[in-house]
Amino acid sequence: MEAKRADMIADTLEQLVFTGEYKDGQKLDEIGLATRFDVSRTPVREALQRLVHTGMAEKIPHRGVFVRQPGPVELMEMFETMAELEAACGRLAAARISDEGLATLTATVEAFRQAIADQDPDRYYAENEIFHQAIYRGSANGYLEKEALRLQNRLKPYRRVQLRFRGRMDQSMAEHLVIVAALKDGDGERAASALRDHVAVQREKFHLLMANLRR
Repeated sequence: MEAKRADMIADTLEQLVFTGEYKDGQKLDEIGLATRFDVSRTPVREALQRLVHTGMAEKIPHRGVFVRQPGPVELMEMFETMAELEAACGRLAAARISDEGLATLTATVEAFRQAIADQDPDRYYAENEIFHQAIYRGSANGYLEKEALRLQNRLKPYRRVQLRFRGRMDQSMAEHLVIVAALKDGDGERAASALRDHVAVQREKFHLLMANLRR
């Protein structure tokens, strides 16, 4: 129960940061947040730890936790780097991914369908992480996988929120099908291109969604 509350609080705080209610550099006060969400300080503390872990907040010793929002240039650079890391993973995975890895991708595609039917973007993103991690692992390059996982975690709030854009889950599903087909065909260049484009679309949808939210 505490974990679910912590996740709910973290999700809400992410939205409040995106919509501008909490500004870059603003302190996230445990006591005030506990009062706002009508919970004890424990789930609030766990929620703040999650934000620190994903890089949306920074913990400063003896001072507290503060919002840490990357600027537009930094965020663009992060998405560009993620696109190239994913493309590299896809290129290698097309030749190296195991049958088990392909089975994981097929299973997540079916899970995507159910999440779309239920209109559940959070579940869709949870499956999306499994999907992409199977490709990182399928690259059979431990260093590349580690770097891709690190940046995936850093971009998680931004990649997750764009799924709330109307029609985005269906579009994302279509993009995933292209990726799976390329990997099954062993076509490294097609897989790399599909993954690069997939992340580029996520970046554009995120920026468009944020512009709409701020308006």
